[in-house]
Amino acid sequence: MLGIRYIKTPPTTYILQYKAGKVVREGAGLAFLYYAPTSSLVAVPIGSTDIPFIFSELTADYQEVTIQGQATYRIADAKKIAGLLNFTLDARGARYVSDDSAKLSQRIVNVVQVLTQKELKTLALRDAVKSSEHIVNNISTGLAESSEIASLGIEILGVAILAIKPTPETARALEADAREEILRQSDEAIYARRNSAVELERKIKENELNTEIAVENKKRQVQEAQMEAKRAVQDKMHELQKSEMAAKIFLEDDNKKLVALSTENAKAHADARAYALKVVMKAIETVDPKTIQALASVNMNPDQLIALAFQGLAERADKIGELNISPELLGKLIRHPQESRPAPRAAAH
Repeated sequence: MLGIRYIKTPPTTYILQYKAGKVVREGAGLAFLYYAPTSSLVAVPIGSTDIPFIFSELTADYQEVTIQGQATYRIADAKKIAGLLNFTLDARGARYVSDDSAKLSQRIVNVVQVLTQKELKTLALRDAVKSSEHIVNNISTGLAESSEIASLGIEILGVAILAIKPTPETARALEADAREEILRQSDEAIYARRNSAVELERKIKENELNTEIAVENKKRQVQEAQMEAKRAVQDKMHELQKSEMAAKIFLEDDNKKLVALSTENAKAHADARAYALKVVMKAIETVDPKTIQALASVNMNPDQLIALAFQGLAERADKIGELNISPELLGKLIRHPQESRPAPRAAAH
């Protein structure tokens, strides 16, 4: 009616009302009536906006990869970007009169693509597909330092790369290579496990051998101790035998001295007896033998006297004509040679 309209904007939209080329009203989340024939409304969205992107680039080894990601931004200076891009609403305030709002997103994607291309030129394919975090950090730094982004009054809230994919043929080649690498690692793991088992077996055998060596060493030590003890016993026995031999030698020396002394004493006794006998014999050289015989017969027993009588008869046999011995005497001498018997009755004529 009569060109008067009503507009109500959310808090994420910054609205500017121009009249006669001047801003008469501005702010976020405003609601007001305006006269459409003489007013121009500019609505700048100041909320965060997500821009998905996908594009293809070449790596340092000339391999094509597809980068898929998302950038998030917000308009920090609404009046500044309103002077550069057309965010004017139509007369009804329902839609933009130009597509500059869509072009803004494309401008940001272009900057992201240029920065991504710069990073991929320094990376080979294998490194590129696993360097998304590194690339994101460098893109974020590049956007923060971009003069184009700063001139538009835009604040980049974040950049995310969801995937870096090579072409299907290259992906299959990488998969085959990766598969071979996995199989090689599996083989190496099997080899390492077997090698570990062999090493453990070697250590076990080595421990067993060390144990056997230790046991043998203990046995040798025990044998040496036994031999040492036996040798000590033999040494003690040898010393004891030497002591006994020394004692025997000492006794033999004493016996030798005793025998020599006994021999000397016996010789002295023999010399004394010989001297006494010599003196006696010298004394009786002048004595009549019959006197000596008479003295010898003193205290003789009957048998000795009979023997002496027969000796006297024998000495005078040449003077005896006839010798008569009674049978009675002869019988007694034969039957009792050791008994005392009376003097024989013999008569010599």
